[in-house]
Amino acid sequence: MTKTAHHRNELPSTTGAVLLPEDDDYRAEIEGFQTAYTHRPAVVVAAVHAEDVRAAVEYAARHGLPIAVQATGHGLAAPADGGVLITTRRMKDIRIDAAARTARVAAGVQAGELIAAAAAHGLAPLNGSSNSVGVVGYTLGGGLGLLAREFGYAADHVRVIEIVTADGRLRRLAPGDELFGAVLGTGGNFGVVTALELELLPVTTVYGGQLQFDAPLVPQALEAWRLWTTDLADQLTSAFGMMTMPDIPQFPAHLRGRYLATINIAYTGSEADGEHLVAPLRAIGERFTDNLKVLPYTESHTIHSDPPQPHPYTATNALLAELPADATDAFLEATGPGSDLPVVAGFRHLGGALSRPAAYESAVDHRDAQYVARAIALPGPDAAAITAGLARIRKTVEPWAIGTNLNFLYGGGDRGESETRSAYTATTYDRLAALKSKYDADNLFRFNRNIQPR
Repeated sequence: MTKTAHHRNELPSTTGAVLLPEDDDYRAEIEGFQTAYTHRPAVVVAAVHAEDVRAAVEYAARHGLPIAVQATGHGLAAPADGGVLITTRRMKDIRIDAAARTARVAAGVQAGELIAAAAAHGLAPLNGSSNSVGVVGYTLGGGLGLLAREFGYAADHVRVIEIVTADGRLRRLAPGDELFGAVLGTGGNFGVVTALELELLPVTTVYGGQLQFDAPLVPQALEAWRLWTTDLADQLTSAFGMMTMPDIPQFPAHLRGRYLATINIAYTGSEADGEHLVAPLRAIGERFTDNLKVLPYTESHTIHSDPPQPHPYTATNALLAELPADATDAFLEATGPGSDLPVVAGFRHLGGALSRPAAYESAVDHRDAQYVARAIALPGPDAAAITAGLARIRKTVEPWAIGTNLNFLYGGGDRGESETRSAYTATTYDRLAALKSKYDADNLFRFNRNIQPR
């Protein structure tokens, strides 16, 4: 019997394909949105339904093989070298209960697909900035989205978790179950989530878009945005970003090489109130771009206009208790046009509903954070220099840092346990490590921001 036949014969209940490195479809199956890091598993299971996932986990556990999971590959932390990769992109089931305002989404559903399905019923999910991100992966990292200040983390709106744990059991978790609060906010450390039941919101439109300012106004714009966010309605969620636009043919000629600041706005109130709220930002000066308007929620992804094509990236971030001028000045100096590490950098405004306790226990910590500072870089041949550069940028806001946001840690999963710990309080991390020992003592689920068993 060949090696290939051996693997496939051990997974007789798998509807989806089982692929080995020598198979024609293997390379296409392992590809994801993040191109800087690529899985190189010994076995790939292209899951079609939850039973495929259960069979794959059971097989991996029997052979002591570590397990990786990939839907879209946006949040790839640690690429699988060997072991079993379960791809869930074919698990696309969406069931909307309009009366209950809930959606059951399978593991491969992307944000844009759920937005469209919910919009047909006059509802919306708590999605992030990109339509192509997987709903499950985004939510398991906490889910800091477009309407976060008004409604909180996406993880706080989960009602049911369907998950295959390391023992090969398919479990249905509800609030009050000890694993329910551990799964939300830990990014896949406790098993393979095959589906989530989520609350939907009665939102059909959003006032939003971008205000962009050219290089001479960037410092003034950052200071104006910083002051503006200190007293702002919870209905308005915003971000401030800075970058030098790539000088490449894919970008419009008028953008190439320009250093711009972008303020992203998402507001669920009226257009008139939105216009009034953003007036201090327009007073900064001439806008390079000003496209604020009322959008159907199905176009909410245009507020950030994240790049739709796969590409390489790595990043760091810091959750901040406050954002004084000293912090923004130091951050701007480290990330501006003269920086030795070109980055996309900026801040997102937190607070509001994000600061309130969750109705049910979860592992989404540091809710007292008022901002998150982020820096995203293009990986290159000198990985150590890039990691060091990102660390220097993070150090500029260290005096005000209280932790890390799990969803915004892109790439570089080998940075160590300390970075993972920084996403949680010490009490939460100890609880999670104890549960990891109980449910995954062999740490089969370790291709992530890994919580190690005690």
